[in-house]
Amino acid sequence: MLKYPENGGTVNFIDKQFGNGLFPGSINNLLWISYIVMLALYASAFGSYASQLVSITGKTIDVYLLQSAIIIIALLINYLSIKLVGAIESISVVIKLAILLVFVGIGFYGFTANPENLNQLQPANWENPFLLIAGGMVIFVAYEGFELIANSIGDLKNREKNTEKVYFGAVGFVMILYILIAIVTVGSVTFAEIASAEDYVLAKAAEPMLGQTGFKIIALTAVISTFSAINATILGSSRVNFEIAKEHELPQYFCHTFLGKPVGLLITAILSLVLVNTIDLKSISTAGSSGFLLIFAIVNFVGYKKYEMLNSKKTVHLAGVVLCSIAFITLIVQQSGSNIKGVLISLGIIAFSFFIEFTYQKYLLKK
Repeated sequence: MLKYPENGGTVNFIDKQFGNGLFPGSINNLLWISYIVMLALYASAFGSYASQLVSITGKTIDVYLLQSAIIIIALLINYLSIKLVGAIESISVVIKLAILLVFVGIGFYGFTANPENLNQLQPANWENPFLLIAGGMVIFVAYEGFELIANSIGDLKNREKNTEKVYFGAVGFVMILYILIAIVTVGSVTFAEIASAEDYVLAKAAEPMLGQTGFKIIALTAVISTFSAINATILGSSRVNFEIAKEHELPQYFCHTFLGKPVGLLITAILSLVLVNTIDLKSISTAGSSGFLLIFAIVNFVGYKKYEMLNSKKTVHLAGVVLCSIAFITLIVQQSGSNIKGVLISLGIIAFSFFIEFTYQKYLLKK
């Protein structure tokens, strides 16, 4: 991103290597569609946690109402002001990090007082390595947000100094935080409880330590976190959509504006609304993870081909290609046995990305 500091990040990086043909256009479209999938995933999580705090009808329909409402609210905020989006993000990050760090601290204190809570963390209770890796790949979407940095790199102050700090600092901190939260969660509730509360498991993990108050506080944190993710992803995905159209890989219609914002902002939100209310969470997660693993494998391949110009290490890029490819294959193979619907949706989205680009370039693109 230091070599290509313009907004659009991944889209521009892929086009620098492959030009504006069928393959780069299809991969860039896959990136945009993957963002739509992510928005649906975040909205689904928001609905699950928010329904534990707010009762509208007292029925399952509450989840659908809440997950739809949050996409619409985030869309309106993005239309109102980009500065407002930034302010909300800053406040949200401070609040949720403070609560999560307290949650981790109390959790580890609980281990000191009740060491028997650590029994579930013993190696004898671990799954086999293949399933652990595959499970990790299902939730790979949790790291999708870092790709948003690339799409906004042109707005970063002192990017020559700050780009590496932003990436390594953010990714490193989040990895450590995720691991600590996972340890506290598994050490606080049984596997059976985790399975039964899979849509709001983090709040359930706070209950043994802090009672119903803890449950509500962590549920509120998850609500804030998912809202923050939705807010930022709607903004980032509209930029991706705009950049793809600007590179003549989608119709120029997407370069138009609606109420002063790229029309892709509205279209992305509408498609996310449809997706979140028609496809289950597990299938969404698999589709999102597979899309981003494939995209990151290709991004690393571009880095491998351009390592001299990027002044980077060839072996690091090659390792990225190999590891992302292995992770993608592992995810598809493992999920084929337990979640064939998710696999078919994932492969269908990839195929659809190529189909729409082929159709556009063959029939709609003005030569």
